[in-house]
Amino acid sequence: MNGAIKRFRFMALWAGGFSILLWFVYMPAKYLVTDPTFYEKFIWIPIVHGFTYPIYLLATLQMCYLKRKSLINTALYMLAGTLPIASIWAERKVRNEEN
Repeated sequence: MNGAIKRFRFMALWAGGFSILLWFVYMPAKYLVTDPTFYEKFIWIPIVHGFTYPIYLLATLQMCYLKRKSLINTALYMLAGTLPIASIWAERKVRNEEN
């Protein structure tokens, strides 16, 4: 189970970091800047986030299955990947449960 927790923790931080980049770099650049060549420099952020989130979901499912989490807790951990800070909070919660 230790490997599943490490994978979840890594993916939670990775997805949280890219979610922060998506919400606070790419989205403002796309919708607030009128020059499309400016925000095209950041097009890699939603692409990487799009590949990262499904991997986060798989890591979450594995960790919750091995830790025998309820379906509600599993759904909450999965939804935590949609908000920038929530996945980082979920990683911290799992880390505190292990200690």
